[in-house]
Amino acid sequence: MESSYDMVVIGSGPGGYVAAIRAGQLGMKAAVVEREALGGTCLNWGCIPTKALLKNAEIVSYVRRSEEFGLKFDGFHADYSVAMARSRRVVDRNTRGVRFLLRKNNVDHIVGTGRLAGPNRVAIDPEGTVIEAKNIVIATGARPRSVPSLPVDGERIITSRESIVLTDLPSSMVIVGGGAIGVEFAYVYAMYGVEVTVVELLPRLVPNEDEDISAQLERSFGSHGIKIMTGAAVTGVQTRADGVTGR
Repeated sequence: MESSYDMVVIGSGPGGYVAAIRAGQLGMKAAVVEREALGGTCLNWGCIPTKALLKNAEIVSYVRRSEEFGLKFDGFHADYSVAMARSRRVVDRNTRGVRFLLRKNNVDHIVGTGRLAGPNRVAIDPEGTVIEAKNIVIATGARPRSVPSLPVDGERIITSRESIVLTDLPSSMVIVGGGAIGVEFAYVYAMYGVEVTVVELLPRLVPNEDEDISAQLERSFGSHGIKIMTGAAVTGVQTRADGVTGR
């Protein structure tokens, strides 16, 4: 055994790193095991970068409506690659912040994939190092759900993970799923000139929210030219060199 800890946390997302930091503050010897960047999906591939992109998109929408505010621009070009680069800088700044907080609270950061190797034991792949822990917290987070009718190829058919780092936007895009993630991307892409269609299986957008919110969002999307298909599902796709056809 290389080391022994009071607590080992597998996963460094908002649940994991906060738990490890609190353990450190309470005087426990703690460690976080993370195979990718600190901060997990939320900080690196979800909440934080999408909010940065949404801010850019909001500014673009204001400029496009600038005459309403008595402003006129002689020529306007919105460069999405610059917006994406800014979102990655925001992510990097926050990731460094998490690293600082771990260090400040004496939490060890172990790089690798953690797996349970028995009672009070965590193995770190790929090396196979085993550490002991009185307590183990599993905070491995979320992953995009795969849909059998939409085989992800990482190019034409992508998940939110690939979407968040796109630099060149297509002329048109279908977003399957009208939940929080889907509508965020729909708004961002539409503001940058993409012809967006949102397909949602349930009767309304953001079906987990209040009906009034769904109705207002659908009206807003309509005013921005975003097409909405509710109560609909994509049952299959055909990928071509120049795009994708769904049914």
